[in-house]
Amino acid sequence: MLDFTLLKRAPDFESENLYAYDSSDKLILETAADSLASVAPSEIVIIGDRYGAITLGAITLGDQNMKDSDSNASVGAGIRIFQDSLISERALAQNAERLGYAAKYQNMPLDKELLRGARIVLMQLPKSLRELTQIADAVARWAADDVKIFAGGRVKHMNLTMNEVLANYFFEVKASLAKQKSRVILAAKPKKVSREQPFPEWSQDADLPFKLAGFGATFGGTKLDHGTRLLLKSLREDLEKRQTEILDKKLKIVDLGCGNGAVATSLALTLPEAQIVATDVSYAAVQATNETLERTSVAHRVRVQRADGCEGVAAGSADIVVLNPPFHTGTEVNEGLARKLIVSAADALRTGGELWLVMNSHLQYRAMLSRIVGETSRISKDARFTVLRSVKS
Repeated sequence: MLDFTLLKRAPDFESENLYAYDSSDKLILETAADSLASVAPSEIVIIGDRYGAITLGAITLGDQNMKDSDSNASVGAGIRIFQDSLISERALAQNAERLGYAAKYQNMPLDKELLRGARIVLMQLPKSLRELTQIADAVARWAADDVKIFAGGRVKHMNLTMNEVLANYFFEVKASLAKQKSRVILAAKPKKVSREQPFPEWSQDADLPFKLAGFGATFGGTKLDHGTRLLLKSLREDLEKRQTEILDKKLKIVDLGCGNGAVATSLALTLPEAQIVATDVSYAAVQATNETLERTSVAHRVRVQRADGCEGVAAGSADIVVLNPPFHTGTEVNEGLARKLIVSAADALRTGGELWLVMNSHLQYRAMLSRIVGETSRISKDARFTVLRSVKS
């Protein structure tokens, strides 16, 4: 069995109350152990592994099974992995390299090639029912007819609707007994799915002249969340005031954490001469932003990249960085991730460049912004959100 204490969260934020594994990872592997022993590595797919506990645990179990059978076969090679977060992908890679398992799995997008011929799917239950719907549809659509899903999570984050979502796609759905405050849902016998895939979804917001795309794990889905709405309104009003100053300039703008592409697309329409970069760690966000830009016919004006912060943006080159930072790391409230993004934004900005940030009004980011970026002022505020502008000093 894998020594889970060897796993690290890096390059994700580290804190004494944050861990690279929990009891649900162990329970998924324990529940699936017999099934894993009966299939080839190439028939195993792992989805949503946060830091590598499930992947490396499955490989370790395979190693043990091979030793018990005195086989010299290659163990683990061929396991396919999908992780929405680039941070999770890199954490798995670092843990695998340190433990000597780097060549025994392959990262792939959530598509037909990931799931072709899959007979065992191990997964962490996602926070979003929409994300669970997309995964369930993909498994039922593309995996083998005898596929079995072992989907685990902490009991406090699970609900009966998760069973209902899986039951829309599988004839057999049942939950294990709880153990160490975790539980596994087992699903098997996939139902026939409709020809048309359920994602991307689309919606039109009254405040936007274009439609927004969303995939299961896209932050905000197809909606314009309240914070981004206030941020866009404030930014639009400021750009109108400074129109003669900036309209003809080829500003370099970074939409940091692009989500469904609402900000990047709005800026591409407002500032046709601007060079815009949209980044996000989420595969689903990058997909959604690309779809939104394509449908709005401004994809040629925006470079979209899956990146950690402002990676790929030259230091000191950006005129404006726009940020709606998360304040959760997984299910824990922690300002560490927002701080990391603010530091990244500060590095990307030129002297005199501006960071536009929206936050929940109760959060105390203003002093931190002043220290890391420069002079910070409040641009707008409502009952829930505050928009701040920091000028790089």
